[in-house]
Amino acid sequence: LPAYTDHERRTRRAAGASCAAAVAQQAERFYTTNLTYTGFAANTGICEPKALEFYTVSAGSLGAKAYTITAAPKGRMSGDACGDLTINQAGVKAKTGSVAINQCW
Repeated sequence: LPAYTDHERRTRRAAGASCAAAVAQQAERFYTTNLTYTGFAANTGICEPKALEFYTVSAGSLGAKAYTITAAPKGRMSGDACGDLTINQAGVKAKTGSVAINQCW
């Protein structure tokens, strides 16, 4: 059963990361039109609904030329070894947890 549980966590994590990346693409489209990220609002309606059961995805640190999208685990994903998953305007992916980045993104 531990192998199945690990598979479930990896699948949910991939869905959360995918949602964060999709919201980052929204931010880029917003910037193309407005030449600023200021005023951008994340529309998580484009994300797989199951992803939103396990991650809260939001846009933070919005500035004229920078943003950070965060996928924060919740519910059964709380305490995940990857922690929060983030992506910024340069496409740099990060995590707050203790495992290697390649296990998270």
